[in-house]
Amino acid sequence: MHSLVKFWSFGQRLRPGKLYGTQTMDVILIPGFMTDASLWDDMLPALETLGSITHGDTTANATIADMARDILSGAPERFALIGFSMGGYVAREIARMAPGRVLALVLVATSARADTPEQTRRKAVAVKMADLKRFTGFSRPGVLISLHPDRATDEALIERVRAMSERVGGDVFRRHTQQFRETDLSRLAAIRCPTLIVAGDRDALRSWEESEELCAGISGSELVRIENAGHMIPMEEPSALAQAIVPWLQEQASPK
Repeated sequence: MHSLVKFWSFGQRLRPGKLYGTQTMDVILIPGFMTDASLWDDMLPALETLGSITHGDTTANATIADMARDILSGAPERFALIGFSMGGYVAREIARMAPGRVLALVLVATSARADTPEQTRRKAVAVKMADLKRFTGFSRPGVLISLHPDRATDEALIERVRAMSERVGGDVFRRHTQQFRETDLSRLAAIRCPTLIVAGDRDALRSWEESEELCAGISGSELVRIENAGHMIPMEEPSALAQAIVPWLQEQASPK
């Protein structure tokens, strides 16, 4: 097999020698469906040891390709990408658009599959039923499905996710929801940069099989599973996610 599967939990610790290397890189963070830059807040201290951090904006455009072009237009000459959920689709599109500029790719809680007919139907119903002028963010059940079952009583985290979706707003909810997400499974082989794929062990929105498909399709990629995490890994298990990502990216920046 070309892939490597690892398991991370909160109890594991970063190795300082790997984290605080002398090599730096520019890193672009790309959020997902109805999320903003605050998604990464708990991880920023660790991520900033890598170098300059840029937050990619996915709110202004209606398609994955347009989001990718917009982010790429303001990107440094060479950079690493970390894409979460829908942001993983955007990150892969950027890696194909500008293969010579992407140093490394990290895909968190994402997939290469297209929307199913049922997902398309549910999204159409959600837009129709939502009061976009008085949009107050995701409902409590809508937040809970994105979290590990053990976090059903974590009121602070639930409110952070809801408030984030409210800040992103009704107009973006309509744009994100009306977008049909196409598969790129047949185009994964075009990605040639080092790639790390990260999945939560209890993600109800993206399955382990979807992460395995990404790993099988991207040559030389590595697959990591984060324990005690649902879909919102950057907010649920930021330390474990940083422990998986930061040393790996530091290794990509080091001279071979």
